[in-house]
Amino acid sequence: MRTFEDLVDEAAHVDVSGWSFHWLRGRATEDRPPWGYSRLLAARLARVASALDIDTGGGEIIAEAPRLPARMVVTEGWRPNAERAHRLLSPRGVDVVAVEQGEPLPFPDAAFELVSSRHPVDPDWREIARVLTPQGAYLAQHVGPASAFELIEWFRGPLAGERLSRDPEREAAAARAAGLRIADLRTARCRMEFFDIGAVVYILRTCVWWVPGFTVDRYRPELERLDAHIREHGVFVSHSTRTLIEATRENG
Repeated sequence: MRTFEDLVDEAAHVDVSGWSFHWLRGRATEDRPPWGYSRLLAARLARVASALDIDTGGGEIIAEAPRLPARMVVTEGWRPNAERAHRLLSPRGVDVVAVEQGEPLPFPDAAFELVSSRHPVDPDWREIARVLTPQGAYLAQHVGPASAFELIEWFRGPLAGERLSRDPEREAAAARAAGLRIADLRTARCRMEFFDIGAVVYILRTCVWWVPGFTVDRYRPELERLDAHIREHGVFVSHSTRTLIEATRENG
């Protein structure tokens, strides 16, 4: 295996915009939930005339769909991702809208038959319900509770309180309070494997909320210990959690 310094230096300078994670091939793996979110979303997009994808990242999931509705809109709050999504999706007629996190969605009431999101930052249920047409649906894959916490707590220490966040039942209750009916709610725990310390640096630079303020220099002791663990055991294992949620707006 390459040296610690070589691995972390490479990972500290590689481009981490977008959500494709191609750079991690052969260096890290993550099992996928059994429901196949990309496949489910592609099937729904083919059956509606209008759709909105929230927190689209670099637009990779929407780009995978072979058929898009006549009106397809995506939103993204981080400018490098929004620019990447524009390059990827604009040739297919998709409107890419830059938004500020926490601000109301800049669309009229009942504007979309389908609202979707893979790993939304903080879903605003009232806004989602507002922009859905009557009988419209929300289909999303959320991050579940205590996701990747073996890795996160390696750097931050025990986070007992934060383990309670992203609870699917509480998210479902918030959706109901906004006037949505829950049609499906499932959670899966998925194995993650990291085969070198560069993969860890890459993922922490990408998922910046996992270890806020992460830099190689700031967390060098933790990185060196984790590098030694990977060299001894061949892998560092963590687990992500994912929640599939589908909700419908039944009333006008």
